[in-house]
This record gives sequence, C-alpha cells and structure tokens, in this order.
Amino acid sequence: MGRKNIWIGVWMGLALCGVCAAQQGGGPADPLTIRTTSLPKGLLGQRYEVQMLAHGGGAPYKWEIKEGTLPSGVNLHSEGVLIGVPGEAGQFAFTVTVRDSRSPAYELSQKLVLTVVTPLFLQWGKYPAVNGKRIEGSVLVSNQTDGDFDLTVIVVAVDENGRATALGYQHFPLKQSTSQMEIPFGENLPPGSYQVNLDGVGESPPTTIYRARLVPKERFAIVGEP
Repeated sequence: MGRKNIWIGVWMGLALCGVCAAQQGGGPADPLTIRTTSLPKGLLGQRYEVQMLAHGGGAPYKWEIKEGTLPSGVNLHSEGVLIGVPGEAGQFAFTVTVRDSRSPAYELSQKLVLTVVTPLFLQWGKYPAVNGKRIEGSVLVSNQTDGDFDLTVIVVAVDENGRATALGYQHFPLKQSTSQMEIPFGENLPPGSYQVNLDGVGESPPTTIYRARLVPKERFAIVGEP
C-alpha cells in the first residue's frame, strides 16, 4: 500500500510539472498569426479605439507601423492599441507589424485601411440665390454613421446690422447611412445685403453631438423697389 501511494505521488508530480512547463511556454507554441485583418470605420472628430489582435508565438507582442500613414490625431501604441481622435476624413492605408517575445523573435505584417468619414455631412443641393425678394436654395444632408440621430437644420440670413431672419428650420430623426437627403429653404426679405449661414446639429443620446456648417463666400443683395 505504501509503494502504491509513492507511485501515485510521483505520477501527480510529473503531471503538475508538465502543466507548469506548458504555461511557461515550454511546450510547442502555435505559429504567430495576426487576427486583425480589417478595421471599423472612424468618425471625424470622434474618439476612435481598436485593439489589434494576434495569436500564437510568444506573448507579449510589440506592434508598430512599418509604412503608410494614419489620419492626424490617431496613433498606434506598441501594445497594439490604435487610438485617438481623427482630425481628417478619407481612406488611410498602412502596414502594421507585430513581433513576438521569442528568441529569436518572429515578425508578421498586415496591410490595413482605416476609413474616416464625416458623421454629419452637409453640401449644397441648390446653391443659395436671390429670386426677386427671396433668398432660396437647398442643402443635402447625409448621416454617415452606423446609428440614427436627431437632426436639426437652421438656415438664417443676417443683414448689415446683425439682424437674423430664418430662411428655414427642420428637426427630425435622420436614419443611419442616409445619403444626400435634400432640404429646401427660402424666405422673402426686405431690401439689404445678407450673409447666409446654414448649421446642422446631430444629437445621438446620451451625449454625442455632431456639428456641421455651410457658409457661402459672397453676400446676397435684395434690391428695393425703384
């Protein structure tokens, strides 16, 4: 009975040693692979954060950008966190490299594209123009986010004395991925010279706010009766 207990103890000790060796990397390791092969889109002026993922090899991993560019305001930390507030919109292609902690170290690269869009995008549909005593036009609004938000559009004409007259006001839910919805505006005005300002505000509860503005370079003159 005593010998049996001794052999059981030896067997358990060997098994525990094997587990310890495997946890410390003593066993065969899986090949190093990069699991991050695409990136979610970023929103201009909004916080962006993505953790790069790798598997196998020997952790911890070290990440860096080998070639290409990131949008201004976004950086890749060595632990693999892509983070920041994008300061420009567009498509940004770059190559990321990960290196493991084995000796010698093994390295892999992956090409990625980060697309940054303007969450609330405004552009002129019909550029503002004078029609008799009236300034009128239209704006195209786009929601380039992956969620709905409440949109408010205000268009005003400001005269030489700083007095503002509303040319248009709209408030409604704007569905995600809506592209170029046209909103007309226009109003009769007394004689004078006017600057047109168009402001859009998107509100996504509880705290996210998107802002955009259009302002024509020229002023618009309403001429009085001769």
